[in-house]
Amino acid sequence: MSVGTSSFSDFLSGYAPGLLPGSAHPGPGQPGSAWPGSGPAGSARAGREQDGLDGVRHGTTIVAATCEGGVVMAGDRRATAGNMIAQRDIEKVFRSDEFSCVGIAGAAGIGVELTRLFQVELEHYEKLEGRALSLDGKANRLATMVRGNLAAAMQGLIAVPLFAGYDEDRQTGRIFSYDPTGGRYEEQPFYGIGSGSVFARGALKKLYREGMSVADTVLACMQALYDAADDDSATGGPDLARGIYPVVATVTADGFRRLPDSETGEVARTVVEGRMRAPDGPSAPLH
Repeated sequence: MSVGTSSFSDFLSGYAPGLLPGSAHPGPGQPGSAWPGSGPAGSARAGREQDGLDGVRHGTTIVAATCEGGVVMAGDRRATAGNMIAQRDIEKVFRSDEFSCVGIAGAAGIGVELTRLFQVELEHYEKLEGRALSLDGKANRLATMVRGNLAAAMQGLIAVPLFAGYDEDRQTGRIFSYDPTGGRYEEQPFYGIGSGSVFARGALKKLYREGMSVADTVLACMQALYDAADDDSATGGPDLARGIYPVVATVTADGFRRLPDSETGEVARTVVEGRMRAPDGPSAPLH
């Protein structure tokens, strides 16, 4: 209860550093080292495992695009472990606070843990300071947390977020990307991360228009994820048979909203039906 920083991560590092993502020190009740594959057994196993990372689940493609009055973020639902599909319905897009969201790509376990800590970090700050961080402050804080995972990232356990939100001061949507060292970069007007991002960004280049409505931006992001899944085996497309659709969230002046499956399913069916007629998707006018 002593007076100190309003950062929950700093508080945790002082009292339970083993609970921080990427920590090499075990926390209370956590025997052994936090590093995967450590110890004699781990060393022997590492020689048999490809890159020492077999079995680690990886999330893949996330896209975000600014729109009229805010920003849209969407992520596919597939997680892979090597060349296997490890999970078909993983969630990679999360609410970080009322006016921001975060998506993760890379080592899924570390990414989810980092996201949960970031959520608590923002809530902790708001309770202690009586006000929310600015959007730039949130983006900077997330960069520091990504940098804290650098040691694990150098061992191959990379988790990289995509952060987006509504800037109440500028009254517009903004997008931030990161590299494994914690470098923070603002992106405009759209961006993507993950193994299928190069295909998703290519699709958005032809479909995106400045000032698009929220509904049109959601459709463009869904088309981009479909194109990513069409060319990248680690990205999952809409699964109409199982009712598994990309996670789509919007952040506007009204706050964060995750679209329910009924809405995303309708958009997904629209995309799939359109691809039945034109497998390569809609084309952009040349002008």
